[in-house]
Amino acid sequence: MVKKEYVVDEVVKLMFDPEHIRNIAIVAHVDHGKTTLTDSLVARAGLISTELAGEQRGMDFDEQEQARGITIKAANISLGFTWEGKDYLVNLIDTPGHVDFGGHVTRAMRAVDGIVLVVDAVEGIMPQTETVLRQALKEKAKPSLFINKIDRLINELKVSPQEMQERLIKVINGVNKIIASAATDEFRDAWMLSVEKGNVAMGSAYNKWAISVTAMKKFGISFRDIYNYCEKGDHKTLTEKAPIDDVILEMCIKNVPNPAIAQKYRIPVIWKGDPASQESKWMTSCDHTGKVCGVIFGVVNDEHAGEVAVARIFSGVAKKGVDLFIASRFTYEKVQQVGVFMGPDRVLVEEVPAGNIAAIVCLRDVYVGETISETQMDPFEQIKHYSEPVVTKSIEAKNTKDLAKLITALRAISKEDPTLRVQLDQNTGEHLISGMGELHLEIIEYKITKEKGIPITTSPPIVVYHETITSTSPTVEGKSPNKHTKIKCIVEKLPPEIYQLLIDGKIANGRPKGKQMIEDLVKAGMDRKEAKGIVDISNNNMLVDGTKGVQYLNEIMELLIQAFEEAVNQGPLAKEKVTGIRVTIEDATIHEDPVHRGPAQIIPAFKRAIYAGTLLAGTTLLEPKQKVLVQVPQDYMGNVITMMQGRRGTMIDINQEGETATVNFKMPVAEMFGFSNEIRSATQGKAIWYQEYLGYEPLPRDMMEKVVRQIRERKGEPKDPPTAQFFMD
Repeated sequence: MVKKEYVVDEVVKLMFDPEHIRNIAIVAHVDHGKTTLTDSLVARAGLISTELAGEQRGMDFDEQEQARGITIKAANISLGFTWEGKDYLVNLIDTPGHVDFGGHVTRAMRAVDGIVLVVDAVEGIMPQTETVLRQALKEKAKPSLFINKIDRLINELKVSPQEMQERLIKVINGVNKIIASAATDEFRDAWMLSVEKGNVAMGSAYNKWAISVTAMKKFGISFRDIYNYCEKGDHKTLTEKAPIDDVILEMCIKNVPNPAIAQKYRIPVIWKGDPASQESKWMTSCDHTGKVCGVIFGVVNDEHAGEVAVARIFSGVAKKGVDLFIASRFTYEKVQQVGVFMGPDRVLVEEVPAGNIAAIVCLRDVYVGETISETQMDPFEQIKHYSEPVVTKSIEAKNTKDLAKLITALRAISKEDPTLRVQLDQNTGEHLISGMGELHLEIIEYKITKEKGIPITTSPPIVVYHETITSTSPTVEGKSPNKHTKIKCIVEKLPPEIYQLLIDGKIANGRPKGKQMIEDLVKAGMDRKEAKGIVDISNNNMLVDGTKGVQYLNEIMELLIQAFEEAVNQGPLAKEKVTGIRVTIEDATIHEDPVHRGPAQIIPAFKRAIYAGTLLAGTTLLEPKQKVLVQVPQDYMGNVITMMQGRRGTMIDINQEGETATVNFKMPVAEMFGFSNEIRSATQGKAIWYQEYLGYEPLPRDMMEKVVRQIRERKGEPKDPPTAQFFMD
C-alpha cells in the first residue's frame, strides 16, 4: 500500500487533462457486489491491500455500513491509474443499492458521466437495477455492464456452459430493454450493450477476476476456460490470468466519455440557461480557463471544517480565495479550502479544475442541487428524487437541555440527506422526521444517538398520506376578515398527463420559468393561455391566474401565492400534503387602500376559499405503495401469497424457475410494518424479498373515514373533518 498523499499528488497532476479523466458511479441492486468490485480498483491504485480487496469493503467506511453489511451513503474517491502507457484519473462514486438510500444514487448521477451497472448473474435484473439505470439515463450518464457472481451459476446452480451463456444473454437483453425504453433517441442505439462492443464484462468481484471480449483476446482465455476453472474452484489462476481491475478499468476508459465530450450533451439536459451565453460555452467545452460553474450534489458535515460541499465543477478552477455566487441566496461566499475525497478522508489540494469533483469548505447554508459560480448565472435543474418519504416518526430529546443540540443535529443531517424531511408539529412541539422506510429512519436515529450523543425518544412509525380531489368544485368565494376583499376561485383535479410531468420532474415546482415549460404543458394538452397564467407550482399543485384586468391583483399576488402554498402544505381533510390539484383565480374585488389588504386579510381569505373548493371537489386520501418482490421455494409460495393478500397486497405476476418462485406484489406501506418477522415465520426464514417505491394510489373508500379520524386525532385535531360551509361562513 502507498500513502494517500502520494496518490493525491498523482491525482492533482492529471486534473487539468480532461481527455484522461473519467467520472464514474458504480450502481446496482442491493448485495449485487458494487463495493466488492470497487475494492479491486482501490487496491490497484495502492490504497488497500490486493489480498484484502473484495473482503475489506473499503468504501463502506461508516460504522453502520460495516455492521449491517450494506452501503448506506455514496462514497467518493479519486484514483490515478496507468493503462496502456497513459495516465488516467478516475473519480469514482460507490453508491448504495438499498431502496431506502436511493436518494444517494440520484444525487451521484448529477456528478458522473458514466456508470458501471453491476448485476448478480443468479438473481438477474431486480427492481433497484432498473431504477438506478433509469436514473442514470435521465442524467445522460452512459452505461456499461458488469455481470457479477457467475461462479455461483457454475458451483451452486450447476448450470452447463450453454445454460450459463443463455442466462448471461438474458441479463444483457434485459438491460438493453430498459435502455431502449429510457434513453433518448440521440443515444438509444449507441448506448446499447453487447459483448462485441466491449461495454459488457462478467466475472466474480469477490474472487477478483473478470472477462470481456477484449480481455479474452488480450489474456488468451476462452469462455470454456472460465467455466473449467470455476468448476474446479481454481479462482487463483483466473485472478492471475484475468484480473478484474484490469478488465473493469479498460471497460471504463474505453466506454465512459471524458468530461470534455460528456458535458457537450449533458449540460443542455441539466442546465436550461441561454445556450448562447458565455457560461454555456465554458461548461460545454469543459473550459478550465473560464469562470467557475458547478453544482453541489452532496453536503458532508465535518466536525472541524463544518459544512463541506461536494461539487462537480463544469468550468473554471475552484481554489482558495475565489468568490462563488450561491444561486438560491443571491450572495457570494469566499472559498477557504478545496480538496478531494479519498473515501473517508478529505485531502486538501491547491485547486480543482473543470471536469472533476471537488470538496469545498466555507459555502454556508448550501443544499444539494445548489448552483455555484463566479458569475450570476441561471441555476441548474433541480435534482429530482425518484421516491418520496413515506414513513414518519416523532422524535423528542429525552432531556430538555438537549433540544437545541437536537435541532442542530436534525438540520445538519437533513442537509446531508435531502430525502429526509424534518418538520415541527406546531400542536405537540414534537419534531417529525419522514424517511424512505423503517431502515432509513433507524439509521437517522443511530446518527443522532450514537454519533451526535443526544438521547432521544421516538414514536412508532406512521405512514405519510397525501390528499387530493376527485372532481371539480363550483366557483368559491373567499372573504377577508374585514369583508373588504373577495376572491373567487375554482379547484379542479390536474389532468393525468400534466400531473405525470410534475411527478417525473419534467415540470419543476416553484415559480414558472422559461418558455419550454409552457410548450411542454401545451403538448400535454393544456390551453396555452392557461399555461401562461401559471404563477406558482407547489407540491405538484398549480396556481393559475385566470382573471382579466383585476385592479390591485399584482400587488397582492405574493400573498395569494403564500396562501396557496400553505393550503396545499396542510390540506383540510387530515392536515396532510395536497397533491394533483389546480387552483384557478377567476375574479377578485380588492380594496383600494393597502391598509385593508395586508397578509392578515388576504391569506385567510384565499386559503379558506381553497379549502372550501377542495372539499366541494370531493377530497380523498392517497396512500404510498411499494412493489415487493419475494423469492421463495415453491413449497412456501402459498404461504407467501396468503400472507401478502392478508396485508392488502395485490399480486402483479409470478414466475417459476426450478424450485424457486418469484412473486411480485403491490403493497400499501401501511401494511409493511412487522412484515419481516411475519414472512420469515411463514417461510421458515427461506424467503428473500426486495422493496421498491411505487408512488401513491387512492386509499380504499371503506377505509377512508377510519384513517382520516386516526390522523386527525394523532395531530390533535377534532376527529371529524370540517365541511366546506365551515370555510365559507
